[in-house]
Amino acid sequence: MHPLDAARALMDGLGADANVCAKCGSRSMGLCAPLDAAALDDMSGESERIDFEQRDAIFRQGDSARHVYTLTEGMARLTRVLPDGRQAVIGFRFAGDILGFTPEEEHAFGAEMLTRGTVCRLDRRRLEKMFRRYPVMERRFLDLCVKELSTSQDHILALGRFSAEERVAAFLVSLVEAQQRRGQAGPVFDLPATRADIGEFLGLTLETVSRAVSAFRKRGWIRLHGHSGIELTDREALGSLAAGEGADAA
Repeated sequence: MHPLDAARALMDGLGADANVCAKCGSRSMGLCAPLDAAALDDMSGESERIDFEQRDAIFRQGDSARHVYTLTEGMARLTRVLPDGRQAVIGFRFAGDILGFTPEEEHAFGAEMLTRGTVCRLDRRRLEKMFRRYPVMERRFLDLCVKELSTSQDHILALGRFSAEERVAAFLVSLVEAQQRRGQAGPVFDLPATRADIGEFLGLTLETVSRAVSAFRKRGWIRLHGHSGIELTDREALGSLAAGEGADAA
């Protein structure tokens, strides 16, 4: 439980919304983590919950950026369409993550569900008012922005300096760590992204990603479960490679 989540016991008076807020990824990992029961009630009243199916678009590149979204359940990917029509995966988002906040009039990228999931949608102007009403919420937002910047810097380093296997290893480790931070115990974790998605994100071809995954399986580092499950059977070896501590194994 988040250290600032001491107000959970006060949420009984919120009725059905309390149940939803208590289970929401944003409550432990996202924007709502530092809010007390009264602020949560306020936030719930200002937002709209929307359910999505797998591969549904949350918003598209070029859509009006009137709303901000918090992914409360599920996993999503961020995509950017280049001028020549090619699409690039530029990120993955998990429960508790914020989507679509921008000072621009239009979204510069799109967001699509990789699994079934739910988002809380909030008008951007209302969110800005919430920041003024609850400074602790604005501080939390800044903290999340700093973490996002740090993650982006790590990704740029990986793209520029890491080998193909190091990039894939780093992606798999980060995927599992993101789910563990959200309370998933494993040992099998969700891997809803396709190898093509992973390749686009890492700047690799689908074939290169497939070769790296096959190599990890042969070394006994990972075990695949169906089409969308993965188990890290040698976390230490995979983590060392993900940290750039050595060249690709022969």
